[in-house]
Amino acid sequence: MTTVQLQKTNQPPIKAPRGSYWITTFGCQMNKADSERMSGILEYMGYYPAEEELNADLVLYNTCTIRDSAEQKVYSYLGRQAIRKRSLPNLKIVVAGCLAQQEGESLLRRVPEIDLLMGPQHCNRLESLLNQVDSGQQVLATEEQFILEDITTPRRDSSICGWVNIIYGCNERCTYCVVPSVRGKEQSRTPEAIKSEVEDLAKSGYKEITLLGQNIDAYGRDFQSQNKEGSAQITLSYLLKFIHDIEGIERIRFATSHPRYFTRELIDTCSELPKVCEHFHIPFQSGSNKILKNMGRGYTIESYKNIINYIKAKIPQAAISGDAIVAFPGESQTDYEQTLSLIDQIKFDHVNTAAYSPRPNTPAASWPRQLNEDIKVKRLREINSLVENIAKERNQRYKNTSQEILIENINPKDSFQLMGRTRTNRLTFFPRSLENGVGNKLGELIKVKITDVRPFSLTAKLL
Repeated sequence: MTTVQLQKTNQPPIKAPRGSYWITTFGCQMNKADSERMSGILEYMGYYPAEEELNADLVLYNTCTIRDSAEQKVYSYLGRQAIRKRSLPNLKIVVAGCLAQQEGESLLRRVPEIDLLMGPQHCNRLESLLNQVDSGQQVLATEEQFILEDITTPRRDSSICGWVNIIYGCNERCTYCVVPSVRGKEQSRTPEAIKSEVEDLAKSGYKEITLLGQNIDAYGRDFQSQNKEGSAQITLSYLLKFIHDIEGIERIRFATSHPRYFTRELIDTCSELPKVCEHFHIPFQSGSNKILKNMGRGYTIESYKNIINYIKAKIPQAAISGDAIVAFPGESQTDYEQTLSLIDQIKFDHVNTAAYSPRPNTPAASWPRQLNEDIKVKRLREINSLVENIAKERNQRYKNTSQEILIENINPKDSFQLMGRTRTNRLTFFPRSLENGVGNKLGELIKVKITDVRPFSLTAKLL
């Protein structure tokens, strides 16, 4: 679980000032992109960023429900705001995102101080929903609806790298996951709308985009019934080619993929398009076919390995990351060891790990053979140690090599260092060039030589 606060902007509000706002984002990249859109809406309405959370006139929590720990943190934050509201009745409390969708009215009963509770499908309706709040209503917006096109300019957290949603929702039915029930059915944006947004980013100086979707490989699947005979099938491969040559954009990434839909055609396309970065995030979740079947993932370890082997054959320099869940109901020691073995065989550059957490209204939550917390903690600690060791081993291949880095920011812990990522998504720190008092500029692509490696980052010197 991650928490992200958007930084202040010096841009003046478009309308008369309404007060200050603060957004805290929990969870995935999709939530971060949603928060940027909602920040754009708030600033269009006349709100401006607060200096501190506890001084804001409007507080918005964009929530995650993938694990219980994320939920509990939200409740803790809400408790502080509920106390504030008793002495500041004009304070607006907004809860958005997956937890809002999952809990609905029960969350309003638990925290009656909330003014607006809205699911992920309603992010673009924030202005109209807040207008209802201003008229004296407590608003609940969790009904399923067609997501409106992005017509508001997001207030983006970076001026170099931009998130671009290309598909909302998810049609999968993994037995442990609440995403389909809280984010709704798959809904692809049109290639033209996506291209227009990317062109706007390029005109604003952005150098890198990350295409986002809960199940990004399914992009365009909902268009198939609309395709005219003889027209090109709209897929992720089609979209990558469609936007590739936009002038100004230097790098293209995408996430998150599903092994069931990750095709050889997509890998071939990525190998042919020079702007598409050599990094693939493909969750595997378990190394046991028995557990994968119980999870409802729809693929086998053998088919997953075939994907990875084809990537390595076509794009040898590619970095591969994934997700894994340990201690799923019924996971035996053998099942767990198969997951460790898969990580060791594939040599992932990184793996996001988690112990299974029962989620409301998911099939696996009510199954027998739930594993106890001691086993969860033990297995998570072991797998994290393996992931770290392999990540450091994989990073050794960068030692003393020249790498292209996109400068994204100043190192917040050392103002004499800049930071950026390799094309393979390795976070890299390097000194600022201060000849005549002038340093390298954010957004520049530069060459560096890697001098030191760690499990999850690199250090370099300028070339």
